[in-house]
Amino acid sequence: MNQCKVMKDGYLEKRSNGVLQLWKKKRCVLSEDGLRLYDCKGESGKEMRFEQMSTLDCVEYKRGLVYFTIVMNGGKEIDFRCQQEGTAWNAEIALALVRFKNRVAVQTGRNRHLSHLGSCGEGDVEL
Repeated sequence: MNQCKVMKDGYLEKRSNGVLQLWKKKRCVLSEDGLRLYDCKGESGKEMRFEQMSTLDCVEYKRGLVYFTIVMNGGKEIDFRCQQEGTAWNAEIALALVRFKNRVAVQTGRNRHLSHLGSCGEGDVEL
């Protein structure tokens, strides 16, 4: 993901998985391939690739904050929140996820088409 274009860089709060479910501030970098999370010191990067994401859900606006959930392919839900100013993180992530899925679908379609063309011999093509 390091070589991909950075689309957004800033801070989100992620709800922890612990019993208390505390909100922890994370530096986040959104790229064409996914979202990378760092602790406040800029260390311990965790990668959330779009190929592992299913959808972005549960957008709620409360007291100047936007709350949203990223749902992974296995059903795991990861909760985030951010300030409700400018273009919100949830919109940026949702658009990037759609672009990624569209890119994959186009590539899959091309591969099928090329595979089909490759399986036809020159004598098999009717004009």
